[in-house]
Amino acid sequence: MTRFRRAYRDVDGHRVEGTWRHIFVRNGDNYYLADLVIYADGAVDTGTGGLTDPDGLAGLLRSGQVATTLHDGAWASAHHLATWRFTEATCAIDADMLLGEVADEIDRLNDRPDSTDRCLRAVRTYLADATEDNRLRVRQRYLAIPEHLRIYALGDMDNRDWPLKVLATAIGDTVEGHYDDEVATPDLHAEAVEYFRDRELHRARAGARIPADGPDQPETATLTLYQGRQDHPDNAVLQNDYPARLTIDGRDYPTVTHAYWALATDDPGWRDRIAAAPDTYDAAELAGQAPRRPGWPAARLAIMARLLRTKFAQHPSMARVLLATGDARIVYTAVGSAYWTASGQRSSNWIGRLLELVRSELAALDAGVPLPTSHGAGPSAAPET
Repeated sequence: MTRFRRAYRDVDGHRVEGTWRHIFVRNGDNYYLADLVIYADGAVDTGTGGLTDPDGLAGLLRSGQVATTLHDGAWASAHHLATWRFTEATCAIDADMLLGEVADEIDRLNDRPDSTDRCLRAVRTYLADATEDNRLRVRQRYLAIPEHLRIYALGDMDNRDWPLKVLATAIGDTVEGHYDDEVATPDLHAEAVEYFRDRELHRARAGARIPADGPDQPETATLTLYQGRQDHPDNAVLQNDYPARLTIDGRDYPTVTHAYWALATDDPGWRDRIAAAPDTYDAAELAGQAPRRPGWPAARLAIMARLLRTKFAQHPSMARVLLATGDARIVYTAVGSAYWTASGQRSSNWIGRLLELVRSELAALDAGVPLPTSHGAGPSAAPET
Protein backbone atom coordinates (compact mmCIF):
# COMPACT_ATOMS: atom_id res chain seq x y z
CA MET A 1 0.00 0.00 0.00
CA THR A 2 1.32 3.43 -0.92
CA ARG A 3 -0.61 5.68 1.43
CA PHE A 4 1.22 8.41 3.33
CA ARG A 5 4.44 8.09 1.31
CA ARG A 6 4.54 11.49 -0.32
CA ALA A 7 6.37 12.52 -3.48
CA TYR A 8 6.09 15.30 -6.04
CA ARG A 9 7.58 16.62 -9.25
CA ASP A 10 7.81 20.06 -10.85
CA VAL A 11 5.88 20.77 -14.05
CA ASP A 12 6.37 24.28 -15.45
CA GLY A 13 6.94 25.65 -11.95
CA HIS A 14 3.92 23.89 -10.47
CA ARG A 15 4.09 21.12 -7.90
CA VAL A 16 2.35 17.89 -8.90
CA GLU A 17 1.67 15.78 -5.82
CA GLY A 18 2.47 12.10 -5.79
CA THR A 19 3.03 9.03 -3.70
CA TRP A 20 5.17 5.91 -4.02
CA ARG A 21 5.57 2.24 -3.19
CA HIS A 22 8.28 -0.39 -3.72
CA ILE A 23 8.21 -2.69 -6.75
CA PHE A 24 10.57 -5.13 -8.41
CA VAL A 25 11.74 -4.37 -11.94
CA ARG A 26 13.37 -7.05 -14.03
CA ASN A 27 16.37 -6.82 -16.29
CA GLY A 28 17.10 -10.14 -17.90
CA ASP A 29 17.13 -12.74 -15.17
CA ASN A 30 17.85 -10.25 -12.38
CA TYR A 31 15.40 -8.31 -10.19
CA TYR A 32 15.95 -4.84 -8.75
CA LEU A 33 14.03 -3.18 -5.94
CA ALA A 34 12.72 0.15 -7.28
CA ASP A 35 10.24 2.90 -6.49
CA LEU A 36 6.93 3.11 -8.33
CA VAL A 37 5.98 6.80 -8.15
CA ILE A 38 2.37 7.77 -8.93
CA TYR A 39 1.38 11.39 -9.63
CA ALA A 40 -1.92 13.23 -9.45
CA ASP A 41 -1.89 13.97 -13.19
CA GLY A 42 -1.79 10.24 -13.95
CA ALA A 43 1.91 10.05 -14.73
CA VAL A 44 3.72 6.98 -13.43
CA ASP A 45 7.47 6.54 -12.94
CA THR A 46 8.63 2.93 -12.71
CA GLY A 47 12.32 3.73 -12.67
CA THR A 48 12.76 1.95 -15.99
CA GLY A 49 13.30 5.14 -17.99
CA GLY A 50 10.98 8.14 -18.28
CA LEU A 51 7.38 8.67 -17.26
CA THR A 52 4.50 6.51 -18.41
CA ASP A 53 0.82 6.20 -17.47
CA PRO A 54 -1.39 3.37 -16.13
CA ASP A 55 -1.74 1.87 -19.63
CA GLY A 56 2.03 1.98 -20.03
CA LEU A 57 2.43 0.36 -16.62
CA ALA A 58 0.03 -2.39 -17.72
CA GLY A 59 2.30 -3.03 -20.70
CA LEU A 60 5.37 -3.23 -18.48
CA LEU A 61 3.55 -5.70 -16.25
CA ARG A 62 2.57 -7.86 -19.24
CA SER A 63 6.16 -7.90 -20.47
CA GLY A 64 7.45 -8.75 -17.01
CA GLN A 65 9.70 -5.68 -16.84
CA VAL A 66 7.71 -4.66 -13.76
CA ALA A 67 7.52 -7.96 -11.94
CA THR A 68 4.73 -9.48 -9.88
CA THR A 69 6.09 -13.00 -10.37
CA LEU A 70 9.42 -13.87 -8.74
CA HIS A 71 11.41 -16.87 -9.97
CA ASP A 72 13.23 -19.15 -7.56
CA GLY A 73 16.98 -19.00 -7.98
CA ALA A 74 16.96 -15.50 -9.54
CA TRP A 75 19.23 -12.79 -8.17
CA ALA A 76 17.82 -9.61 -6.65
CA SER A 77 19.46 -6.32 -5.63
CA ALA A 78 18.37 -3.41 -3.43
CA HIS A 79 20.20 -0.16 -4.17
CA HIS A 80 23.70 -1.44 -3.33
CA LEU A 81 22.44 -2.36 0.14
CA ALA A 82 22.10 -6.06 -0.44
CA THR A 83 22.08 -8.79 -3.05
CA TRP A 84 20.31 -12.12 -2.57
CA ARG A 85 18.88 -15.09 -4.42
CA PHE A 86 15.15 -15.91 -4.30
CA THR A 87 14.14 -19.17 -2.63
CA GLU A 88 10.45 -20.11 -2.47
CA ALA A 89 9.67 -16.51 -3.45
CA THR A 90 6.07 -15.30 -3.55
CA CYS A 91 4.69 -11.89 -4.48
CA ALA A 92 1.86 -10.46 -2.38
CA ILE A 93 0.01 -8.92 -5.32
CA ASP A 94 -0.57 -9.63 -8.99
CA ALA A 95 -0.69 -7.22 -11.93
CA ASP A 96 -4.41 -6.45 -11.60
CA MET A 97 -4.03 -5.67 -7.90
CA LEU A 98 -1.14 -3.31 -8.57
CA LEU A 99 -3.02 -1.51 -11.37
CA GLY A 100 -6.05 -1.17 -9.09
CA GLU A 101 -3.88 0.26 -6.36
CA VAL A 102 -2.40 2.80 -8.78
CA ALA A 103 -5.88 3.86 -9.95
CA ASP A 104 -6.93 4.34 -6.31
CA GLU A 105 -3.88 6.47 -5.58
CA ILE A 106 -4.57 8.74 -8.55
CA ASP A 107 -8.14 9.20 -7.30
CA ARG A 108 -6.95 10.02 -3.78
CA LEU A 109 -4.33 12.47 -5.01
CA ASN A 110 -7.13 14.30 -6.84
CA ASP A 111 -9.49 14.20 -3.81
CA ARG A 112 -11.83 11.85 -5.70
CA PRO A 113 -13.54 8.80 -4.19
CA ASP A 114 -11.38 5.70 -4.62
CA SER A 115 -12.72 2.17 -5.14
CA THR A 116 -13.37 1.68 -1.41
CA ASP A 117 -15.20 5.00 -1.13
CA ARG A 118 -17.34 4.12 -4.16
CA CYS A 119 -18.23 0.77 -2.61
CA LEU A 120 -19.24 2.32 0.70
CA ARG A 121 -21.34 4.90 -1.14
CA ALA A 122 -23.12 2.02 -2.86
CA VAL A 123 -23.78 0.47 0.56
CA ARG A 124 -25.37 3.71 1.76
CA THR A 125 -27.57 3.76 -1.33
CA TYR A 126 -28.63 0.18 -0.57
CA LEU A 127 -29.44 1.07 3.05
CA ALA A 128 -31.73 3.83 1.80
CA ASP A 129 -33.36 1.64 -0.87
CA ALA A 130 -32.80 -2.10 -0.40
CA THR A 131 -33.48 -3.25 -3.96
CA GLU A 132 -31.70 -6.13 -5.66
CA ASP A 133 -30.26 -3.74 -8.25
CA ASN A 134 -28.68 -1.66 -5.48
CA ARG A 135 -27.30 -4.80 -3.81
CA LEU A 136 -25.78 -5.91 -7.09
CA ARG A 137 -24.15 -2.49 -7.36
CA VAL A 138 -22.62 -3.09 -3.93
CA ARG A 139 -21.24 -6.40 -5.22
CA GLN A 140 -19.85 -4.76 -8.36
CA ARG A 141 -18.17 -1.99 -6.36
CA TYR A 142 -16.83 -4.46 -3.79
CA LEU A 143 -15.20 -6.60 -6.45
CA ALA A 144 -13.71 -3.44 -8.00
CA ILE A 145 -11.63 -2.86 -4.85
CA PRO A 146 -8.14 -4.34 -5.39
CA GLU A 147 -8.35 -7.79 -3.86
CA HIS A 148 -5.51 -7.29 -1.38
CA LEU A 149 -7.13 -4.11 -0.05
CA ARG A 150 -10.66 -5.42 0.52
CA ILE A 151 -9.99 -6.53 4.10
CA TYR A 152 -9.15 -2.89 4.95
CA ALA A 153 -12.29 -1.41 3.37
CA LEU A 154 -14.20 -1.08 6.65
CA GLY A 155 -11.23 -0.28 8.86
CA ASP A 156 -12.48 -3.00 11.22
CA MET A 157 -9.79 -5.29 12.60
CA ASP A 158 -12.34 -7.72 14.05
CA ASN A 159 -14.85 -8.10 11.21
CA ARG A 160 -12.53 -7.10 8.37
CA ASP A 161 -14.62 -7.09 5.19
CA TRP A 162 -17.04 -9.86 6.24
CA PRO A 163 -20.18 -7.64 6.26
CA LEU A 164 -19.31 -6.45 2.75
CA LYS A 165 -18.78 -10.02 1.57
CA VAL A 166 -22.17 -11.04 2.94
CA LEU A 167 -23.98 -8.12 1.35
CA ALA A 168 -22.21 -8.76 -1.96
CA THR A 169 -23.41 -12.40 -1.98
CA ALA A 170 -26.86 -13.38 -3.22
CA ILE A 171 -29.04 -15.29 -0.76
CA GLY A 172 -28.42 -18.98 -1.29
CA ASP A 173 -24.89 -18.53 -2.66
CA THR A 174 -21.71 -19.33 -0.77
CA VAL A 175 -19.97 -16.34 0.74
CA GLU A 176 -16.70 -16.12 -1.17
CA GLY A 177 -13.44 -16.61 0.67
CA HIS A 178 -14.99 -17.94 3.90
CA TYR A 179 -13.29 -21.01 5.33
CA ASP A 180 -16.61 -22.62 6.39
CA ASP A 181 -18.21 -22.25 2.94
CA GLU A 182 -21.01 -20.41 4.69
CA VAL A 183 -24.13 -19.77 2.64
CA ALA A 184 -25.70 -16.31 2.61
CA THR A 185 -29.12 -16.41 4.30
CA PRO A 186 -31.76 -13.74 4.95
CA ASP A 187 -30.58 -13.64 8.57
CA LEU A 188 -26.95 -13.10 7.51
CA HIS A 189 -28.05 -10.29 5.20
CA ALA A 190 -30.07 -8.74 8.02
CA GLU A 191 -27.02 -8.89 10.32
CA ALA A 192 -24.88 -7.21 7.66
CA VAL A 193 -27.47 -4.47 7.15
CA GLU A 194 -27.64 -3.90 10.91
CA TYR A 195 -23.83 -3.71 11.03
CA PHE A 196 -23.81 -0.97 8.39
CA ARG A 197 -26.68 0.94 10.02
CA ASP A 198 -24.77 0.97 13.32
CA ARG A 199 -21.62 1.99 11.47
CA GLU A 200 -23.39 4.90 9.78
CA LEU A 201 -24.80 6.02 13.13
CA HIS A 202 -21.34 6.02 14.75
CA ARG A 203 -19.93 7.76 11.69
CA ALA A 204 -22.55 10.52 11.90
CA ARG A 205 -21.91 11.01 15.62
CA ALA A 206 -18.16 11.14 15.09
CA GLY A 207 -18.59 13.67 12.27
CA ALA A 208 -20.70 15.92 14.48
CA ARG A 209 -18.28 15.76 17.40
CA ILE A 210 -16.10 18.86 17.75
CA PRO A 211 -12.94 18.75 19.91
CA ALA A 212 -13.17 20.66 23.15
CA ASP A 213 -10.97 23.48 21.88
CA GLY A 214 -12.50 23.77 18.40
CA PRO A 215 -12.29 22.20 14.93
CA ASP A 216 -9.18 20.32 13.86
CA GLN A 217 -9.14 21.99 10.44
CA PRO A 218 -10.18 25.48 9.22
CA GLU A 219 -13.87 25.73 8.39
CA THR A 220 -13.26 28.64 5.99
CA ALA A 221 -11.70 28.12 2.57
CA THR A 222 -8.03 29.05 2.15
CA LEU A 223 -7.47 32.73 1.35
CA THR A 224 -4.73 33.52 -1.18
CA LEU A 225 -3.41 37.07 -1.30
CA TYR A 226 -2.11 37.78 -4.80
CA GLN A 227 0.31 40.47 -5.90
CA GLY A 228 -1.65 43.53 -7.05
CA ARG A 229 -5.09 41.89 -7.22
CA GLN A 230 -7.47 40.01 -4.95
CA ASP A 231 -10.45 37.74 -5.39
CA HIS A 232 -12.24 40.10 -3.00
CA PRO A 233 -11.20 43.78 -3.34
CA ASP A 234 -11.44 44.43 0.42
CA ASN A 235 -8.63 41.95 1.04
CA ALA A 236 -6.11 44.27 -0.61
CA VAL A 237 -5.75 46.01 2.77
CA LEU A 238 -4.13 42.85 4.15
CA GLN A 239 -1.03 43.25 1.98
CA ASN A 240 2.08 44.87 3.42
CA ASP A 241 2.40 47.35 0.55
CA TYR A 242 -1.15 48.66 1.01
CA PRO A 243 -1.15 52.39 2.02
CA ALA A 244 -1.71 52.18 5.75
CA ARG A 245 0.23 54.83 7.65
CA LEU A 246 1.52 53.54 10.95
CA THR A 247 3.46 55.13 13.75
CA ILE A 248 6.35 53.22 15.31
CA ASP A 249 8.41 54.78 18.11
CA GLY A 250 7.21 58.27 17.18
CA ARG A 251 8.04 57.95 13.47
CA ASP A 252 5.46 57.65 10.68
CA TYR A 253 5.74 55.13 7.84
CA PRO A 254 3.42 54.95 4.80
CA THR A 255 3.26 51.13 4.71
CA VAL A 256 4.34 48.08 6.66
CA THR A 257 6.97 47.46 3.98
CA HIS A 258 8.49 50.93 4.48
CA ALA A 259 8.60 50.40 8.24
CA TYR A 260 10.12 46.94 7.95
CA TRP A 261 12.98 48.02 5.70
CA ALA A 262 13.62 51.19 7.69
CA LEU A 263 13.93 49.21 10.90
CA ALA A 264 16.32 46.80 9.19
CA THR A 265 19.07 49.42 9.45
CA ASP A 266 20.34 51.31 12.51
CA ASP A 267 21.66 54.20 10.40
CA PRO A 268 19.34 57.22 11.00
CA GLY A 269 20.07 58.76 7.61
CA TRP A 270 19.26 55.63 5.68
CA ARG A 271 16.16 55.09 7.81
CA ASP A 272 14.88 58.56 6.89
CA ARG A 273 15.50 57.92 3.19
CA ILE A 274 13.70 54.55 3.29
CA ALA A 275 10.73 56.01 5.18
CA ALA A 276 10.44 58.77 2.57
CA ALA A 277 10.69 56.44 -0.45
CA PRO A 278 7.86 57.07 -2.96
CA ASP A 279 6.78 53.42 -3.05
CA THR A 280 7.56 50.03 -1.53
CA TYR A 281 9.77 49.01 -4.45
CA ASP A 282 12.05 52.00 -3.89
CA ALA A 283 12.02 51.36 -0.14
CA ALA A 284 13.29 47.82 -0.69
CA GLU A 285 15.91 49.01 -3.22
CA LEU A 286 17.26 51.59 -0.77
CA ALA A 287 17.31 49.03 2.03
CA GLY A 288 19.49 46.81 -0.15
CA GLN A 289 22.13 49.55 -0.16
CA ALA A 290 21.86 50.44 3.54
CA PRO A 291 23.95 48.78 6.25
CA ARG A 292 22.01 45.95 7.90
CA ARG A 293 21.31 46.08 11.62
CA PRO A 294 23.42 43.50 13.54
CA GLY A 295 21.42 40.38 14.34
CA TRP A 296 18.64 41.32 11.92
CA PRO A 297 17.93 37.81 10.51
CA ALA A 298 17.23 36.51 14.01
CA ALA A 299 15.06 39.50 14.94
CA ARG A 300 13.11 40.10 11.71
CA LEU A 301 10.21 37.77 12.53
CA ALA A 302 9.47 39.55 15.80
CA ILE A 303 9.74 42.93 14.05
CA MET A 304 7.24 41.88 11.36
CA ALA A 305 4.86 40.58 14.02
CA ARG A 306 5.05 43.94 15.82
CA LEU A 307 4.43 45.86 12.59
CA LEU A 308 1.37 43.82 11.67
CA ARG A 309 -0.07 44.16 15.18
CA THR A 310 0.51 47.90 14.99
CA LYS A 311 -1.08 48.21 11.56
CA PHE A 312 -4.32 46.53 12.58
CA ALA A 313 -4.44 48.22 15.98
CA GLN A 314 -4.10 51.65 14.32
CA HIS A 315 -6.53 50.84 11.48
CA PRO A 316 -9.69 49.26 12.95
CA SER A 317 -11.43 49.06 9.57
CA MET A 318 -8.58 46.94 8.24
CA ALA A 319 -8.73 44.80 11.37
CA ARG A 320 -12.38 44.08 10.60
CA VAL A 321 -11.41 42.88 7.12
CA LEU A 322 -8.83 40.55 8.66
CA LEU A 323 -11.37 39.22 11.18
CA ALA A 324 -13.86 38.63 8.36
CA THR A 325 -11.51 36.00 6.91
CA GLY A 326 -12.66 33.65 9.70
CA ASP A 327 -10.28 30.79 10.37
CA ALA A 328 -9.02 30.52 6.78
CA ARG A 329 -5.43 29.61 6.12
CA ILE A 330 -3.81 32.69 4.58
CA VAL A 331 -1.40 32.12 1.69
CA TYR A 332 0.64 35.25 0.95
CA THR A 333 1.90 35.01 -2.65
CA ALA A 334 3.15 38.55 -3.20
CA VAL A 335 6.53 38.89 -4.88
CA GLY A 336 9.32 38.75 -2.34
CA SER A 337 11.51 36.56 -0.19
CA ALA A 338 10.49 32.90 0.08
CA TYR A 339 10.92 33.39 3.83
CA TRP A 340 7.96 35.79 3.94
CA THR A 341 5.80 34.57 1.05
CA ALA A 342 4.39 31.38 -0.44
CA SER A 343 6.27 31.95 -3.66
CA GLY A 344 7.93 28.56 -4.02
CA GLN A 345 8.07 24.98 -2.81
CA ARG A 346 10.46 25.78 0.03
CA SER A 347 8.78 29.01 1.02
CA SER A 348 7.77 29.67 4.62
CA ASN A 349 4.76 31.98 4.10
CA TRP A 350 5.59 33.78 7.35
CA ILE A 351 3.50 36.86 6.52
CA GLY A 352 0.46 34.65 5.94
CA ARG A 353 1.11 32.84 9.20
CA LEU A 354 1.60 36.08 11.14
CA LEU A 355 -1.63 37.46 9.70
CA GLU A 356 -3.37 34.37 11.08
CA LEU A 357 -1.74 34.99 14.47
CA VAL A 358 -2.77 38.65 14.60
CA ARG A 359 -6.29 37.68 13.49
CA SER A 360 -6.47 35.23 16.37
CA GLU A 361 -5.35 37.94 18.81
CA LEU A 362 -8.00 40.31 17.45
CA ALA A 363 -10.65 37.61 17.80
CA ALA A 364 -9.55 36.96 21.39
CA LEU A 365 -9.87 40.65 22.25
CA ASP A 366 -13.22 40.78 20.50
CA ALA A 367 -14.35 37.87 22.70
CA GLY A 368 -13.05 39.52 25.87
CA VAL A 369 -10.17 37.06 26.33
CA PRO A 370 -7.21 38.92 27.93
CA LEU A 371 -3.85 38.75 26.17
CA PRO A 372 -0.38 39.55 27.53
CA THR A 373 0.80 43.00 26.45
CA SER A 374 4.48 42.89 27.43
CA HIS A 375 6.98 43.52 24.64
CA GLY A 376 4.19 44.77 22.42
CA ALA A 377 2.49 41.36 22.22
CA GLY A 378 -1.05 41.54 20.92
CA PRO A 379 -3.17 44.40 19.57
CA SER A 380 -4.01 47.00 22.16
CA ALA A 381 -7.73 47.01 21.46
CA ALA A 382 -10.39 45.14 19.58
CA PRO A 383 -11.61 46.80 16.37
CA GLU A 384 -14.62 49.03 16.73
CA THR A 385 -17.88 47.79 15.26
